[in-house]
Amino acid sequence: MKGFKEFLLRGNVIDLAVAVVIGAAFTAIVTAIVNAVINPAIGAVFNAKSLDKALPVVIPTVSNGHATMYFGAVIGAALNFVIVAAVVYFALVLPVNHLKKVAFERVQKNQEQTPQDVPPTDVEVLLEIRDLLRSQNGAALPAGGGAHVAPSDAPEGPGIGGSTKL
Repeated sequence: MKGFKEFLLRGNVIDLAVAVVIGAAFTAIVTAIVNAVINPAIGAVFNAKSLDKALPVVIPTVSNGHATMYFGAVIGAALNFVIVAAVVYFALVLPVNHLKKVAFERVQKNQEQTPQDVPPTDVEVLLEIRDLLRSQNGAALPAGGGAHVAPSDAPEGPGIGGSTKL
């Protein structure tokens, strides 16, 4: 039961269910267009009311009777498929591919640009605070101004041979 619950709660299953429902509704629209518009137009060419009864071929049966095959119905189903495929391609696939391309180009452009408002690192902030405190206390900045230079009046610390000032 746990595995079934995990299967149902996956995002792909939900997406697939939505796709099936929308596909069924979309198929109904396309079928109505094919049956109401395209089939009668093509059926008029073959002198039939619709493609379902167009292009009949009568073949003999084993029991000395006859059976009728309607190739127009196959043509109608093929047209239905081509129309559905074309609409799905032009209404869904092309726009989604275009959006993916635009998003990819935007990501590439953002990666190439250096950020303008990069916050300072912790070390840079600490150095700035140190320099501000020194300037407020009236002490001159040591030559070199690096983080490794301690003021001359700093107490001796526990370094190698007492050389490190804190």
